[in-house]
Amino acid sequence: MHKLLVLYPEPADRGAFQDYYVNKHLPLAAKLPGLRASRYSFGVAGAETPYFAVFEAEFDSHADLVAAMSSPEGQAVEADVPNYAPQGAVVVDYPVEPLIG
Repeated sequence: MHKLLVLYPEPADRGAFQDYYVNKHLPLAAKLPGLRASRYSFGVAGAETPYFAVFEAEFDSHADLVAAMSSPEGQAVEADVPNYAPQGAVVVDYPVEPLIG
């Protein structure tokens, strides 16, 4: 499995961010080809965290993630980010390994 993780910094207007994200951006992300699972939270905690929200998406492989983000749907997702997060986001991806034992 390969995971995409997106971390969003504190927005200028939490309510506007949440409304746009849930009602417009997440429906776009749900259309990513090859998406196996996704989840999000506005409950990022920790005294030192600079993040307000987090999104996780799972794909079968890195190649599937690259294909999804290169697709018209993926390009629409990326193009939409400035509409609700003009300050951008931190995006990382990584393979997920099972626990041993």
